[in-house]
Amino acid sequence: MINLYSDTQTRPTEAMRAAMASAEVGDEQRREDPTVIALEERVAELLGQEAAVFLPSGTMCNAISVRLHIRPGGDEMLIGELAHPLIAEAGGPAAISGAILTVLESEPGRTGIFSAETLRAALGGSSPGGDRYSPRARLVSVEQTVNIGGGRVWPEAQVLAVLDAAAEHGLRTHLDGARLMNAVIASGVAASVYAEGFDTAWIDFTKGLGAPVGACLAGSADLISEAWRYKQMWGGAMRQAGVIAAAGLYALDHHVERLADDHANARRLAEGLAAIDGVTIDPGDVDTNIVMFGVPDAAAFCAALEADDVRMGAVGPRQIRAVTHLDVDADGIELALAAAARAI
Repeated sequence: MINLYSDTQTRPTEAMRAAMASAEVGDEQRREDPTVIALEERVAELLGQEAAVFLPSGTMCNAISVRLHIRPGGDEMLIGELAHPLIAEAGGPAAISGAILTVLESEPGRTGIFSAETLRAALGGSSPGGDRYSPRARLVSVEQTVNIGGGRVWPEAQVLAVLDAAAEHGLRTHLDGARLMNAVIASGVAASVYAEGFDTAWIDFTKGLGAPVGACLAGSADLISEAWRYKQMWGGAMRQAGVIAAAGLYALDHHVERLADDHANARRLAEGLAAIDGVTIDPGDVDTNIVMFGVPDAAAFCAALEADDVRMGAVGPRQIRAVTHLDVDADGIELALAAAARAI
């Protein structure tokens, strides 16, 4: 099976498994696991933040971050129209934290990326204090890269402009960095440059970085101390978690620079798909490792691919998402293209 359904489909390499097997461990809940602590310190430094906490998933990073910033009772979270907390977290921001979600429209041709002007227009004259009639504007979230937007990279200048607009209105800021390292490799901009201006930021180890589980949330020492409270409350506290934290450390050491290979494979996939009659795609829209394209019938197309030992995902009646990662090499991309031509 050539599995392009998601980069979450990656399996730990033999070398990563060896690092996990040999990890020094302890009770991470009691702060006695040296491997977990090493990973948290590494991520805090990487993201230009004071502290970090190791969590089971990126979704939990988002959930805890929203709860850190949002007070139940009418607080507003401003978010891109295709952002993960809005479309793929089971309504968590509202159900868990009582957040009112205000969706910010994308810039033309840049799905999921909104401008500072759009943020200002949505805020109008509001402030964290608000008035008795309106939700209290409290938090703005940026997703880097934009998943359902096709892995698009927020430019550094645009991130900084949104942070400036948020500061003008006294908003807190959150960076959903599920694929932040893809943005780093594609743009050449350091992770800390993207992340240090946010109140909270996180990276995931289970996508292009190839670890089997885990993510790290970073922020100020005070916020991360409070994040630990929600980690405990919501069942995310662990014990000898160094076994899985070791995979994150290995990924940061060995799987970041190689993301460039995934990006090259995604470009080749996009170019090959563009040459197939019946496929709609602009290869110029591919920034990183996510390829979005149109077909006449997405469900039928995916079923035909599956029968040909290739897996992609339908994200709409006529839209497909394919995601490259370390388990699919250049030869696998050519086989996937041949299967796509047969499927069409």
